[in-house]
Amino acid sequence: MTGALFAMDSGQGADSVGGKAAVLMQLVAKGFDIPAFLSLTPDAFVDGILAADHVSALIQQLPLLGPGPYAVRSSGRDEDGQSNSHAGQFLSVLDVAAGDVPVAAARVWRSGLADNVAEYRNVQGLAGDGGAPAVLIQQMVDARCAGVAFTADPVSGRTDRIVVSAIAGLADRLVGGEEDGETYSIDKATGATLEQPEAPILVPADLVALHRLGRQLEAALGGPQDFEWAIEGSRLRLLQARPITTALLAPAIVDEHLLVFDNSNIVESYPGLVSPLTYSFAQYAYSRVYRAFVRVVGVGEDTVRDNAAVFDNMLSRIDGRVYYNLGNWYRALALLPGFSINRGFMETMMGVNEKLPPDFVTAMAPSPAGSMAKAREWLRLGGVAVRLLWAALRLDGTIKDFYRRLNAALAEPAASYDRLPTSALAMRYRRIEADLLDRWDAPLINDFLCMIAFGASRNLLERWGGPAGLELHNEAMIGQGDMISAEPARRIQAMGRLATRDAALIEALAEGKGHLLATSPTLQQSVVDYLDKFAERCTEELKLESVTLDRDPSPLYRAIAAAATAPAVRSEPAPAAITLGTLLAGKPVRRRLAGFALGWAKRRVRDRENLRFERTRIFGRARSLLRAVGRQFHAQGLIEAGDDVFFLTIGEVLGAIEGFAVDSDLAAIVRLRKAETEAAAARPEPGERLLVRGGAVAGLRSRPAAAVRPIDTATTRSGTGCSAGKITAVARVVRDPRAQGLQRGEILVARHTDPGWIAIFSNAAAIVVERGSLLSHSAIVARELGIPCVVGLKGAMDWIEDGQTIEVDGATGQVRKL
Repeated sequence: MTGALFAMDSGQGADSVGGKAAVLMQLVAKGFDIPAFLSLTPDAFVDGILAADHVSALIQQLPLLGPGPYAVRSSGRDEDGQSNSHAGQFLSVLDVAAGDVPVAAARVWRSGLADNVAEYRNVQGLAGDGGAPAVLIQQMVDARCAGVAFTADPVSGRTDRIVVSAIAGLADRLVGGEEDGETYSIDKATGATLEQPEAPILVPADLVALHRLGRQLEAALGGPQDFEWAIEGSRLRLLQARPITTALLAPAIVDEHLLVFDNSNIVESYPGLVSPLTYSFAQYAYSRVYRAFVRVVGVGEDTVRDNAAVFDNMLSRIDGRVYYNLGNWYRALALLPGFSINRGFMETMMGVNEKLPPDFVTAMAPSPAGSMAKAREWLRLGGVAVRLLWAALRLDGTIKDFYRRLNAALAEPAASYDRLPTSALAMRYRRIEADLLDRWDAPLINDFLCMIAFGASRNLLERWGGPAGLELHNEAMIGQGDMISAEPARRIQAMGRLATRDAALIEALAEGKGHLLATSPTLQQSVVDYLDKFAERCTEELKLESVTLDRDPSPLYRAIAAAATAPAVRSEPAPAAITLGTLLAGKPVRRRLAGFALGWAKRRVRDRENLRFERTRIFGRARSLLRAVGRQFHAQGLIEAGDDVFFLTIGEVLGAIEGFAVDSDLAAIVRLRKAETEAAAARPEPGERLLVRGGAVAGLRSRPAAAVRPIDTATTRSGTGCSAGKITAVARVVRDPRAQGLQRGEILVARHTDPGWIAIFSNAAAIVVERGSLLSHSAIVARELGIPCVVGLKGAMDWIEDGQTIEVDGATGQVRKL
């Protein structure tokens, strides 16, 4: 070739072919897949046009690049340099026919003499005008998609990710700013996709290839790169590469420490977005309660004190949602007597749906016990058994003492809080902490004994009676009468009967309006009595920010209206009742043992639900107290509205009153937290199980994007059957019980439930829940009300369509679409 025209493999430097072409030639030599090109040096042009002899040589060489059309681009001496990219300063001409290439090349050459280039160089502090550029002629790519990529984030400066911008077809509209591209973020170390649009142009194989290309370019050119690319079919082509010239952060030290977060269990108590105030209140409660629990089973005070960080961090708040920090739950579990000899069973006590990663468990689990250590552990277990037996014998008295302390702590009417200054309100809150949260003995002991009694009695009946034994176990948990969890549903059904014959009243109640209640004094008084006792039993009742029924009774009104109408439900006849006498006929010893186990389990389940209602009362009192603080903060000009208090933490609230606050601008904290909450609400839910490497905040920001869930075409799926009965009816998928109702006789389908859903339960013919276990609230109340129930049916909200007819078998756990 001539001295002014060079092939792509000629290895010229920037002084002759410009920075862009020189880099591409270097990359060609290293084996990168680059469309064929030629380069014209600046001195090939005379008086702004390509010299005639060079025109002839160029036309002769073009066929070596392949058939047109061609791209004609600049390659200035300083272009794509280490400090200054000259991006967008020169002209590029695309889709040029072979005969038009000389004219297009001259246009590109002349663009280097334009005023904008001189101004750019002046602003960047570059000497001289830089001269006219060399010109690069390259075969066009028939691109399926194209774009730019950065092997470090040029905006945030992070060097641990690759940022890709993509567009369908050629990237000229993207590079020129005419159209916005799709943005993808890739973890540089693992290649995991961290961020992508909902309907991406790029397929997973494209992202794998771009990640690989970015890593290879960094290695070849010695630093973070900004590169243009195009995909032709499935072939990734490199069009240009240049250093990232913006300031970047120092590379972070790789941290392989594994954190595991899970909300498969706690979501029933704290569903969806949870306010900072609720989270901090729950965090303190868990810390105090589980310290008390390990003491009950024999863990020494020194050990509890040494593990303060474990108990103080059992919960995490991720994207506004509450999760268990399973590492600390596991560490707390490992403190229990007998853990080293009964590890498998104790791991199931965490109640999560997925097993823990083996490397995670191995890193924390104690070494297998030797013979002497085993003997000591068995002695410790014996001590635990004695303590639990003594606690069981004293349980009735412990519960009575708990109720005494509870009633004393809550004796002052909540209405009086509006007459108290903030210092007095803080003192009331401290009393709740000291008298109740720090002395949570009765619920703790009963919950633990309930778990043992329920599981042992269920296993015993299954071993001795098979499926019939399990059915009997479910039946035995129904109809205890004094279980308070079922009382709201019974009251709602009774109120529905009072309204049955009044069409106008039913219509008003269905609209959430109670102005016609006065036409039925008996019903009106029933509503008043209900709110006196169950106003705090609202949806998401453990969230302090939840709106209670006394503030908004419309959900109660709608439930009464639904209970007043009763469409027909197709239900199979119930099978003949099974009794211990028929199940264990001729086996009197087994019958007595099974009867004792069943009776004790029933009492523990009853007390568990009743004590959880007292927990609701405590949370309700804390809610009233903290709302009063919020109103005072608003009156003092500290926050812009009373309910803004929910965007503060307990420590920030008490610190502002008692004097230990770090920040005094509470309104600024609220504004920041509101913005974070709005952003979290706009993002998809993080998922049930999160695995994070490194520190929690940094690791969570770098977690892979959620995989797209494939469409489930199955007509039958199975969960955990926990309340017998078979029902065929219309499914109603309820995402927000405050905004959605349930007509009597429909099947409730939900992601999770809590005691505040009881108003909807009262109208359900059957219940299907994505989350939960045999001892979750939905299962217990369903058994108490005799409603078929299936829990743990993952993905039910997506699999079942709203309004679809389904069959639910609460004994087998099978759900079938019809």
